[in-house]
Amino acid sequence: MADVRELRDLYQELILEHSKKPRNFRLLESANHKAEGFNPLCGDHFTVYLDVKDGAIHDVGFQGSGCAISKASASMMTQMLKGKTAAEADDIFTKFHDLVTGYAGDGQDLGKLAVFAGVSEFPLRVKCATLAWHALRAALRGEEQAVSTE
Repeated sequence: MADVRELRDLYQELILEHSKKPRNFRLLESANHKAEGFNPLCGDHFTVYLDVKDGAIHDVGFQGSGCAISKASASMMTQMLKGKTAAEADDIFTKFHDLVTGYAGDGQDLGKLAVFAGVSEFPLRVKCATLAWHALRAALRGEEQAVSTE
């Protein structure tokens, strides 16, 4: 069984991989929902695009710039959400937010998103990890105004 250090190294590798080669990092031409998110503390800025059909997220993309944690979080979020309903996406948001803020278990039911559990040890990084998620929630609610982590 892997020790804690080996797991942290593995998690760090996964975050760096998604930061360097983010998945679904593109303008989504078919988007019928979108929202912008901004973290003024560190300058992270992303737009999340959703193509919602028949009550489910058919496709998702994002564009913008940010630190390794914010970009990796957005990348992994897009992979997790395809095919999910708005209610399922909101449930995943809540579980993810609880994980990174230290309010809930180990994130095992979040799959690969569990790699962000260590973010709770660095409160300033929580805003980085959740920025795209707040933009997602705003997009699903049809909110026009940009969301901020402040």
